[in-house]
Amino acid sequence: MQRKNFGRMACPIARSLARVGEWWSMLILRDALHGVRRFDEFERGLGIAPNMLARRLNALVAAGLLERRRYSERPPRYEYVPTARGRDFHPVLVSLLAFGNKHFAPEGASVLVVDTRSGAPVDPILVDRDTGRPIKEPDYAFAPGPAASDHVRRRYAGGKRARSPD
Repeated sequence: MQRKNFGRMACPIARSLARVGEWWSMLILRDALHGVRRFDEFERGLGIAPNMLARRLNALVAAGLLERRRYSERPPRYEYVPTARGRDFHPVLVSLLAFGNKHFAPEGASVLVVDTRSGAPVDPILVDRDTGRPIKEPDYAFAPGPAASDHVRRRYAGGKRARSPD
């Protein structure tokens, strides 16, 4: 069975999943955003097969989320550094962490987000940059954007809430 190419869909969630939706990709980005840089460090920390790691790193570089930088000429060796696009993925990981702690950690949280000044745990939420208000239903909903297809415009016509943003 051939896998559907989400990267060609008009949905921004589908397009994002095409780049980072594979679980190894998110874990590689998590580690890269926390300072892991070298192939052997990713391999050791994740317990991932080298061939899979090479594919995922190449895909993340191709998607513009990581930059490959040579740090050794002989033998040629590279490190992988998050790009601005990759750093923009950090809030997604924070949201996944909070979601996982809330719904899938019956034993309690193994990782917390904390205030670096006080050390106190924080409860991350998504807020509107302009107003500072939490983005949650029913105050916020999906709406068609300027590049929306007729299908998307019909789906969100009249401010109706829909099941998915495609």
